[in-house]
This record gives sequence, structure tokens and C-alpha cells, in this order.
Amino acid sequence: MAITVFYDSCHGIESIGMTEVQTRASSALFGGKGHTSVSRGLGEFQGGRPVLISATGQAVLALPVEGLDAQRLAEFMTLCRPVVPRLVITERRALALGLDASTPMALPLSAADDANTILSLVTDATNDRAPAAKPASWAAAAAIQLVKLSQGLPAVLAADMSALPAACEEIIVRVEADAVARFANDAIRSLMIASEASVPLSSGTTTRFVVFRDAMGGSPVAIIVGKPDLTDAVPVRLHSACLTGDVFGSRRCDCGDQLRLALARLEKLGGGVILYLAQEGRGLGLANKMRTYQLQDDGLDTFDANTTLGFDDDERDYGVAARMLRMLNCTRIALLTNNPAKLAGLTKAGIEIVSRMPLEAPINADNHRYMTAKAARSGHRLEHLTASLAEQS
Repeated sequence: MAITVFYDSCHGIESIGMTEVQTRASSALFGGKGHTSVSRGLGEFQGGRPVLISATGQAVLALPVEGLDAQRLAEFMTLCRPVVPRLVITERRALALGLDASTPMALPLSAADDANTILSLVTDATNDRAPAAKPASWAAAAAIQLVKLSQGLPAVLAADMSALPAACEEIIVRVEADAVARFANDAIRSLMIASEASVPLSSGTTTRFVVFRDAMGGSPVAIIVGKPDLTDAVPVRLHSACLTGDVFGSRRCDCGDQLRLALARLEKLGGGVILYLAQEGRGLGLANKMRTYQLQDDGLDTFDANTTLGFDDDERDYGVAARMLRMLNCTRIALLTNNPAKLAGLTKAGIEIVSRMPLEAPINADNHRYMTAKAARSGHRLEHLTASLAEQS
């Protein structure tokens, strides 16, 4: 039944149906239908609930593997009957399992598989089992994209469903696969300034915190240090949030040291901008970052730990940073970084980078292997480390 909305306009009452409201305000009040459904699908995945993802001629009921236990697995299997779900994993995870893959892959499950064996297929560094697999459908691949957006483990249980049980028709959120593919870019375009305020720092420098908000619920922050000259190239640091390093002083990475070095450099230069981005663990999220730490403790380096879990070695995208800079009228910058991917990402997004300023943090016994991997495998410009490695060889 249509919902009726009453609108008081100059003391006159207008009655319009919900369908008409959605048509009139699709970009303002309700958002586009596809974007809204993906937002709801994200909420369902974050709550550990299944979502129906559809594409032309395809429909899969998908459940995130994150937090899977015996009860949730049994209920999902019952919901899908008579269809037997498959385990859908990323191309990276498939390669880690020894499969020949160039796309997300769907692995069959047996009656003997329980929550523990499924999780081992998703997270273990070594696995003797080499299951048969086939390329995942476009709808199932979209489920992988959706679970990545939720920062869960990049794997889902997926069952091809021609129709949902009648009891679930009104409960399960439906998402179009094409809308998932567009969602990240839509979220960047939705970015807006939510609030700002002056924040004096313990160093004596006054900063201005500008908090942004996007349609995914993210809150990246621009910290404007001092009074940068916007008519010249503005010194800018893109900093991925790191709870362990920035807040607690972890020695496993150089993040906290780089943040403090950047702040001191900008103070000395008379002003600049730090973009504090919600990209913990190179875009994996805090929980997955901790999983990669455990894999590193077992012998993998930081990049192999990411790909073993099914992620790319770096999941970050710098489109949101470019959008923030444009909204701050900073389109010509001097970038404080050792990472060539940041230079390339911002340049591709239309930001002019006139120079690069290195930020070489101290190396200790706990982060030496991490720093070496960044220099050797990702091309980070760490001249003090590469010179030391050259002397050792």
C-alpha cells in the first residue's frame, strides 16, 4: 500500500504518494535507488546478515564469512535448500590456494565442511586442500566487492537462487550488482564538509580540523596546520589512519613517526594540510590488519599477508583525498611521502604535484622487515634504508 506524505506549503496541504516523492527527490532526500540498496546491503553484511544480489539472468543469496559459526551456517544452509552454497573467494585468495585464477572463484562445499573448515579456506596461510573451482558469476563477484566495502573478510557463501522463500521476501535486502560497482565513486561524489573548528596543539601550533562526511558514513579529516598559502603549492601529507601507530606508538610500523614528522615539517614550513584518511591497514580495516599481523608473526611479509587473506597488497584509493583537496581549493601541492603510489593516485585524480618531500622515519628492530618490504616490493623511496641494504649486500 502506498504511503501518503502531507506537505504544508504556505498553509496549504498537498498529498502525494511515496512513489512520487521518490521520483521528485531521488538525488536529494532518498538518493538513487541503486545507491540506497547498496547502503542497506552494507549494513546487512556488517550485521552478518544475507543479501540477495542480482544481475541480468543471475541472482545469488550471499552471506559474509566474517563471524561465521555453526548456528549461522546451519540456518543459511536451511534457507538456501535445495541449493548448496559455494564459497566465493577473491582472485588473490584463489592464487594463494594454488588455483589458476584471474577472477573471483567459486569453490564447492561438501557435507563435511563446517564453519571452521570454511574459515580455514579463507584465512590459513597453508592449506593442503585444493578444491575444484569455477569462475564466480558477476553477481557473486559483486558480493565480494560489497564485503570488501564493509571491511570484512573478502569471502562469502553464495547460493544461486531463482526465488526466495516466501517468509524471507520482505526481510532480505536486494542489491543490483552494477550498483555495487558504482558505489565507491558515488560515495566520493557525495563528500561534504560536516563541521570544522580551531584546535591548538601541544606544540603551540594552531590547527583547524575540517571534518568531512560521505554517504558510506566515513569521516575523513583535513588538518589545516598554520596558514598555508593557497596561491602557491601547498605542502600536503596524505596519512592513512593507524590506531596502533598513531595513538599507541606501535613499533611495528612507521606510521606514528611519519605523522609526527609531517606535523613538525608543516609547522616549520609555515603551514600545510594533513589529510587523515580512514584507510587503516592500507585499506583493509583494523580487524583485517590484526589478521595480517598474525600472518606476519608466522613468517609472511606485509604484502604476502594481505594477499594471503585475499586482498590486493594495497587496497587504498586516493579519489577521496583528491576530492577533499579540491574542496579545500588545494589543487597544486607539494606532497610529503615516500610512496610512489600516492603520487600516481593523486595525479590520476587531477591534482598537480609540483614536488615530493621525503619523510624518512627511524627504523627499529620491530619494523625493519616491514620497512624493507616496502622499499623492495613497493618501491617506497627510503634512501637511508636502501643505502644500508646495498652496503650489506
